[in-house]
Amino acid sequence: MVPLVRTLQRAWPSLPITWIIGKGEAKLLEGLEGVEFIVFDKKSGWAGLRDLRRRLAGRRFDVLLQMQLALRANLLSALIPAERRIGYDRARSKEGHGLFINERIAPGGHHVLDAFGKFCEPLGLMQDRVEWNLPVPQDARTWADEQLPGEQPTLLVSPCSSHALRNWAPARYAAVADHAAAQGWRIALCGGRSQLERDTGDAILAATKSPVIDLIGKDTLKQLLALLERATLVLSPDSGPAHMANAMGTKVLGLFACTDRERCGPYSDLRWSMNHYDEASRKFMGKPASELPWGKRVEFPGVMDLIGVEEVIERFDAFRAQLPPSD
Repeated sequence: MVPLVRTLQRAWPSLPITWIIGKGEAKLLEGLEGVEFIVFDKKSGWAGLRDLRRRLAGRRFDVLLQMQLALRANLLSALIPAERRIGYDRARSKEGHGLFINERIAPGGHHVLDAFGKFCEPLGLMQDRVEWNLPVPQDARTWADEQLPGEQPTLLVSPCSSHALRNWAPARYAAVADHAAAQGWRIALCGGRSQLERDTGDAILAATKSPVIDLIGKDTLKQLLALLERATLVLSPDSGPAHMANAMGTKVLGLFACTDRERCGPYSDLRWSMNHYDEASRKFMGKPASELPWGKRVEFPGVMDLIGVEEVIERFDAFRAQLPPSD
């Protein structure tokens, strides 16, 4: 959503913007200039809704951009007093979305970022430029430089999505890592502090024959942004770090089968990412992806096995081949 914020700020530099945001996302975007964050804890239940209502008491907004479709977000939006309440077109609406808005964006924009960009059109704007400029403090960049010193090309593996069925097998990550190491690349692992991420990292470490820098659970969100920026290439399923890497200007070797690369792949450059979404839809849903609703996930055991090691290595080699020669 940050590119939409940048579009609004370019048109109206003094525009007050309030963003109701989750706890982790607020830490990630801390320091984003010109934006007031109101943090909402999704785990807080009815108490959180009452607290939000109290914090918004006496306020009124000219425009609400209701960019979340989940029922909880739709209910939460009812607490936000706004004259114009702009939401999704009818084809993408779900979970009572239409009950909480009074205007709709026009259809179009298959990629999520393009769909978000259409929210400025009812305001008379066009998102003709996509930029992030995420705030990253210098101490976070210093930390990343210390973890990955020098100029050796680095494959940073972020193996886990919050949706476990989107994750590739550890042995497959290890095979790609060993191939990259054989080409002179440095290998590093990153991830959060969950048990799934620790267990996945341990399984990758056990399966690799090459040295691996293990950074799982060792960074803050700001340090992760800097680490992703420092990498040459990021290997990841459809996950937050994949999109954070893209926002920081780093190319992503993305693994897409449960979700559609064309809808939610690394926006700036899809060339290096796999896309088995249509194959997954045909195999597990019995229909082509074109017949699925926008945003439908094909999350079944075995979906990610449709992505083979050799095709990922081929994309890695193609990426490596187009890099400028090192001195």
